[in-house]
Amino acid sequence: MTVEFLLTSLVVVLLPGTGVIYTLAIGLGRGFKPSVAAAVGCTFGIVPAAGASILGLAAIFHTSAIAFLFIKYLGVLYLFYMAWSILRDESLMQVTENSVEKSLFRTALEGTLLNVLNPKLSLFFLAFLPQFVPIEKAGSIGYLAYLAFIFMLMTLLVFVVYGAFAAKARTYVIESPNVMRWIKRSFAGTFAFLGLKLALADR
Repeated sequence: MTVEFLLTSLVVVLLPGTGVIYTLAIGLGRGFKPSVAAAVGCTFGIVPAAGASILGLAAIFHTSAIAFLFIKYLGVLYLFYMAWSILRDESLMQVTENSVEKSLFRTALEGTLLNVLNPKLSLFFLAFLPQFVPIEKAGSIGYLAYLAFIFMLMTLLVFVVYGAFAAKARTYVIESPNVMRWIKRSFAGTFAFLGLKLALADR
């Protein structure tokens, strides 16, 4: 593992994506613990893409237009569903003593599905990981798995930090219904935009 790998991975993880948006939304809407569950779920959702890439299945997957389109449009539908569910969930941006919130497991599961249903992830790992494999370890599944694990660990840590900041900001904006309403709409709109972007994306 090189410094270049760590720096490049950090930049990739820091870039806003569906996982970051989801974790921030949960942190603002429900607090720190649920945001950690979201971060864990988003991180766990990387496993299928990383595993497929490491085993060489991603190359086969991306030569099949039918397989790609199937997963792609499942992902599109799920992103639109997330946008809709954020808008309709009255408890998401509200704090009341008797509010019924989603379980941490369900929060993590939704984060997992966000990444599992992203067909671009396997292509990303297929192109990303080999660049940092030394010649003497070329073809080593173990070394590729090690790099993927480090990437996932960085993802988890960064997302937890994102969630912590969102949860902290929550205490300053929670008393303003208008602010929370616009934040809620912004997250819903972002998920809808990401869904539309994925729908229009080429292979």
